[in-house]
Amino acid sequence: MTMTFLSRIRINPLRAESRRLLANPRAMHAAVIGGIPDAERILWRLDADDPHRPHVFVLTRSKPDWTHLVEAAGWPGADGEHAAVRDYAPLLDQIAVGREFAFRLTANPVQNTLMPDRLTPAKAARIAAAADGERMRSFRLGHRTAAAQLDWFLSRTRRWGFDIPDTLTEPPAHEVRITDRRRHSFRKNGTGHQVTFNSATFEGRLSVTDTAVFTRHLLDGIGPSKAYGCGLLTLAPLPGGRG
Repeated sequence: MTMTFLSRIRINPLRAESRRLLANPRAMHAAVIGGIPDAERILWRLDADDPHRPHVFVLTRSKPDWTHLVEAAGWPGADGEHAAVRDYAPLLDQIAVGREFAFRLTANPVQNTLMPDRLTPAKAARIAAAADGERMRSFRLGHRTAAAQLDWFLSRTRRWGFDIPDTLTEPPAHEVRITDRRRHSFRKNGTGHQVTFNSATFEGRLSVTDTAVFTRHLLDGIGPSKAYGCGLLTLAPLPGGRG
């Protein structure tokens, strides 16, 4: 298997460059791409549970160097580990059917439809073109409510190679919750068309059902908007040694 690395970079939110990166997924994507020697697809996620100490997680196929990011937006003169880079192989070796992990995923829950509720001029033009005989392509629309976002997630876990177990409470419920929801809007390449999407962060417990499918989605990501901080599924041992 190709070498893979998971990095965790500390960001100083008080610095001017940090504020720019934290506010714009396009800018953050450009910053993390600058840490790898060759062009490749990466996965990344911003975790800002503590707004005073946000972290960026990045999954790469080649070993990265985060010196530029630490110097521009981190804590270059402070104590501690500014950018931890870990070989991903030991975690991948633990994946087996029935194995349980705590997880976190920030994703862009979407649906495809031929008739959107809200028509922008561009969407109206596409529908008009289809009426003139052109083939109609479906529209990708983001789920905007927490309930719809959670339904999107739970209806797809099997195709991603895992299940969400039930809680032990009465009545039972799935062991997953949405811990953060955001609307992102920015211009592509700074001056291009407006990009707008909704993200949701899911946390909970999962159980592996298909090792090959699950590993593929760990490495390739889940859902759309991967360039903008969505799709990276990370795992952690369960408290108390479960799993």
